[in-house]
Amino acid sequence: MKRTTTRTTKREVLSFLGVGAVAYAADLAVFLLLRRTALDPLAAKALSFLAGCTVAYLGNALGTYRRGAFHVRRYGVFFGVNLAGAAVQLACLGVSRHGLGLTSPLADTVSGLGVGMVLATGVRFWGTRTLVFGVRG
Repeated sequence: MKRTTTRTTKREVLSFLGVGAVAYAADLAVFLLLRRTALDPLAAKALSFLAGCTVAYLGNALGTYRRGAFHVRRYGVFFGVNLAGAAVQLACLGVSRHGLGLTSPLADTVSGLGVGMVLATGVRFWGTRTLVFGVRG
């Protein structure tokens, strides 16, 4: 029984990470596309974040958790979980830059895209698993 649970959790984690990689690519592609227009960078990022969230939601709903295509309440909770993940990344960058005084481009990359991404992915996995799709491990 335990072996099956471990195997199922491993498959779930790998699927979640794969969906996240595709969603990240969608976010990046939409952002870069919108930056070629006259759209403000913050508006472009907001729209690309929404696109990435939608891709991630659909990938997790149809693939990782197999719960059907779209459910408005579930998507709202999913969006909130992703905002919490973004806040974690921003907090890591803020602590590094303003709390620790580490202001180099390398420090920003390590704190925001390294440490922040790892912690945010953990928050997103937990939130998606428990709050959005109701999986109890």
